[in-house]
Amino acid sequence: MIEWRKSARSTNTNSCVEVAQGLVAVRDSKNPDGPVLSFPAGQAVVGLFAAVRRGRFDG
Repeated sequence: MIEWRKSARSTNTNSCVEVAQGLVAVRDSKNPDGPVLSFPAGQAVVGLFAAVRRGRFDG
C-alpha cells in the first residue's frame, strides 16, 4: 500500500500534489484515484523537482 503525504506548505483545500513515501511517485490530491507519475530514484526526480521550483511548468 502506498502512503501519500502532502507538503507542509499545502493548504486544507486539497489543491496540491502529494508525494508517496518509500518511492518516487506524485499524484494530484484532487484526483486520488487518477494517474500517478512515478520516477526512478536519482537525478531524474531531482531534476523534475528543481524545474517545478523554478516555475518551469507554471501555466
